[in-house]
Amino acid sequence: MRAAAPLVLLPALLLGGAAAARGTVAPGEDIGAAIASEAPGGVVELLPGLHRGPVSLDRAVALVGQEGAVLEGPGNGSVVTITAEGAAVRNLTIRGSGSRLEAMDSAVLIRQSAKGAVVEGNRIEGNLFGVYVHGAEGGVVRGNTITGRSGGRMSERGDGVSVWNAPGARVENNDIRFGRDGIFVKVSRRNLFAGNRLRDLRFAIHYMYANDSEVSGNASFGNHAGYAIMYSQRLRVRGNLSDGDRDHGLLFNYANGSEITGNRVIGRAGGFRADEDSDSTAREHMPAGAGGGTAGGPAPGKCVFIYNSNRNRFTGNRFEGCGIGVHFTAGSEGNAITGNAFIGNRTQVKYVGTRHLDWSRDGRGNYWSDNPAFDLDRDGIADAAYRPNDLVDQVLWTAPRAKLLLNSPAVQVLRWAQSQFPAILPGGVVDSRPLITAPPLPDAAPRWRP
Repeated sequence: MRAAAPLVLLPALLLGGAAAARGTVAPGEDIGAAIASEAPGGVVELLPGLHRGPVSLDRAVALVGQEGAVLEGPGNGSVVTITAEGAAVRNLTIRGSGSRLEAMDSAVLIRQSAKGAVVEGNRIEGNLFGVYVHGAEGGVVRGNTITGRSGGRMSERGDGVSVWNAPGARVENNDIRFGRDGIFVKVSRRNLFAGNRLRDLRFAIHYMYANDSEVSGNASFGNHAGYAIMYSQRLRVRGNLSDGDRDHGLLFNYANGSEITGNRVIGRAGGFRADEDSDSTAREHMPAGAGGGTAGGPAPGKCVFIYNSNRNRFTGNRFEGCGIGVHFTAGSEGNAITGNAFIGNRTQVKYVGTRHLDWSRDGRGNYWSDNPAFDLDRDGIADAAYRPNDLVDQVLWTAPRAKLLLNSPAVQVLRWAQSQFPAILPGGVVDSRPLITAPPLPDAAPRWRP
């Protein structure tokens, strides 16, 4: 009988060893001690209930929550700070960060040393910043639900996900609501921002000084602007949705050499109730002439605003229901705009300039819903060129008070003369090979709704 005792105890010892290897922590126990005792590659698991932060992940372990586990900070600093390469935070509800923008107070702050850190599957609620990837190469932020702050001034809130100088970082399949910007990336490269859902923000994705990256398959709904792409080169912006964003669906400012394909922008009818300083916070980062609707009033919006952006290709996009389909200005050159659909915009194109721009290439232009042309040879190309603007439009843009004369006989005679004598038309956009039907969007384009 004595010899059987070790056999009886063996399963218990094995179970105890497995539990210890996993580092299970009950509410009220010391999370830091559990992390310190865990070997690299191990797991520290938080049991259901309220756990107190802050927590520092200074070794390559995964901090994982069972269902119902909540990690709450003291209201100052970051709740979780990751400094170890390969560390991870998964399946937790995280709240209680501080409120200092300059200190980057976040639910999860990933420091530069935390190369390849992962933040995945968490509920991040009411923090200043949701996840801040501060220089961590190859960091991953995936599948989180991030709800930021909605009170006070929008400029004093943090972003859902902020990325600074983090080459190869990936932000994928997150649901982000409230705060300042959904995703803000600055001074980075080779990043991927894909499959995110963003709403009730200033900019859904705010992109500055970040090159050789991809923005794809995201959905922006009801933000002040959808995708603000600034001071960046060689990007792929494809398959994104902007639905009801107030001022702009897509905004390009000093963005060069990029591919913009398969995106859909749907304008908003009616008004949008903005926060008290929404106009100032959204427009302080916009170029001159980029303004859109007014807080609480009509929100005409622009599907696309292109400012000082060169050598880009816009193909296979759909721009519909906006006050202006494309506002094109300030010396943007070498852009190819073909195979797109402009549907039901109040003004299809706004271009103030003397150059002649043909928006067709290789025998193919764009679809324009207000083009009454025929296709007698049934080749899918209209038999006459399409001009979205005339001299009267340019007069109205440069002298808005001239609208008082819009229905006068003189203006009507001027428009008739231009239709009869095209040589007197000013420089501007012409589509010499307009399409008769709208090209279909790629199947991969998001169709998400809130």
